[in-house]
Amino acid sequence: MTKYIIRRLLQMIPVIIGATFLIFALVFALPGDPLAGRCGERPCSPAYAAKFRAEHNLDDPLPVQYAKYMGKLAQGDFGTTFQGLNVRTELQKRYPITIRLAVIAICFEMVLGIIAGVLAGIRKGRFMDNLVLVTTLVVIAIPTFVLGSVAQTFFGLKLGLFPVTVSPRGTWFELLLPGIVLGSLSLAYVARLTRTNLVENLRADYVRTAVAKGLSRGRTIGVHTLRNSLIPVVTFIGADFGGLLGGAIITERIFNIRGVGGYIARSIVVKDGVAVVGAVTVLVIVYLLMNLIVDLLYGVLDPRISHD
Repeated sequence: MTKYIIRRLLQMIPVIIGATFLIFALVFALPGDPLAGRCGERPCSPAYAAKFRAEHNLDDPLPVQYAKYMGKLAQGDFGTTFQGLNVRTELQKRYPITIRLAVIAICFEMVLGIIAGVLAGIRKGRFMDNLVLVTTLVVIAIPTFVLGSVAQTFFGLKLGLFPVTVSPRGTWFELLLPGIVLGSLSLAYVARLTRTNLVENLRADYVRTAVAKGLSRGRTIGVHTLRNSLIPVVTFIGADFGGLLGGAIITERIFNIRGVGGYIARSIVVKDGVAVVGAVTVLVIVYLLMNLIVDLLYGVLDPRISHD
């Protein structure tokens, strides 16, 4: 197990290098002048422009800029934005809120999604199965910004059960409604994925053998069938959690959440390449770590999978 983890961590290094280079090249090769609008309606003075471009290495060739950036990144320095703010400090302010939002969303989709999928799977073709399939189809069909706006209006403004917007602190209670909205779409996919795999595994030979040996239906489903059915579900949830940690731009904008997603969106609008690259680099690292954790969980769900 230890060798496997070390090997996977070493494999992440070229992936991080390749991903960051692509992001860096896409961001800094885009047309547009970072100095545009920095001096109001008038163009910046040549002295200020030269100093600005020298501070951010904008006159260097792209490979040289990337090499300097990676040198700082290796020391834990994600760079300084064009506004003079430290990217690492800005992300440290926003990531706790994004993590809380992601945890609420993932718990909501994981618990309710798996329960709904199991109930639909063991009652295939009955009322509960049809109810889950229709309900999840409706949720999938509704765009997130519509669902978020309706939930904000109904539960926030009319009923007053939740805050309409989120304060800069982003408490757990304030993030509860945005987290439910954010996890609703994934909940529908988790329920359908659980139901499909459970129905398929219930027809497997080992299930019929377990029943023939006298095992109860509850034990057969809970101990044997469900564990095998959850492997694709864990893959989806792990990938989804990694994506959620990168921020949810639409949900954050609807509820005025000062998270990573909004930070990336604003940085793109103002053409702050350093902030975009730094934030996306953290997202890549988090996503790779989540994939590693998911792979390790495979062995817990199915002992036949070995990481030796």
